[in-house]
Amino acid sequence: MNISTLTTPYIIPLTASILFANIEGMRYTFKDFKEEYPDDDACLKAVLENRYGTTCPKCGVVDTKFYKITGRKAYACLNCRKHIYPLADTIFRKSETSLWNWFYAIYQFSVSKNGVSAKELERSLGVTYKTAWRMCKQIRLLMEQENEKLSDIVEIDETYIGGRKRGGKSVQDKQPVFGIVERSGRVKAEHVKSTGARVLIPIIEAHVEPSSLINSDEYGAYRTLTRRGYNHTTVNHSTLEYVRGTSYTNTIEGFWSQLKRSLDGTYHAVSPKYLQSYVNQFCFYYNYRAVPIAPILLEQAGKHV
Repeated sequence: MNISTLTTPYIIPLTASILFANIEGMRYTFKDFKEEYPDDDACLKAVLENRYGTTCPKCGVVDTKFYKITGRKAYACLNCRKHIYPLADTIFRKSETSLWNWFYAIYQFSVSKNGVSAKELERSLGVTYKTAWRMCKQIRLLMEQENEKLSDIVEIDETYIGGRKRGGKSVQDKQPVFGIVERSGRVKAEHVKSTGARVLIPIIEAHVEPSSLINSDEYGAYRTLTRRGYNHTTVNHSTLEYVRGTSYTNTIEGFWSQLKRSLDGTYHAVSPKYLQSYVNQFCFYYNYRAVPIAPILLEQAGKHV
């Protein structure tokens, strides 16, 4: 599959007709995956091509040829004869696990909107739980959020993840997460230390273009948005007002719902230390919902981390 047509999801209108249409070329099935990556050698070659193309990183010669070194995860340049290890400084470095197993695990992540647990990988790949957990952790590194600002009509909201209830009162270990979403566009979310204005306002200014229309509830931390150059409308959830004309926060709340169901159903519990990586994962799923994810992740896997 030609990855160049898939790596920028935002040039594709994220409309219902795109999201739900069964368009030829907009699917990447397990059959496609097996044909493109039948074995470890094919996977290694793909990493080499994604990282270096036809340019030798040692001598700099363009349009050189690389020859596989028998018994090693390496190639030799025809021009300088130096050895090149494509897996160095990638998520695969220092791993004895089959490279095809890594690629298949990435494919599993790409086709599951609720995520893949380490126990599931342990069962399907026949590896130890420790290996499966590390693979999941490394694959999430491929899903870090991008830096482009959001614009036009956006919604903002905060939520709390984790914790348990005892005697009807929430335990204090719930973790705050703040989210921003474009209508029919992208989402950004961040695990924050608190939901006060001193924390949230700088995040909004860093990730939302000035003059955008921001929709929120009537939480006090957002009161200064208008004088900071944003158009700001609110709905009052405390009076059961959820929609006023085009003002609502249903889009971001729908994202929270999917995130929480996935974390609870697939992962059950997530430590605060790794919560941001899980948030990144589900932002990635949302942002690339209009295109096949597997080719994007498999190309990303060949990049330096």
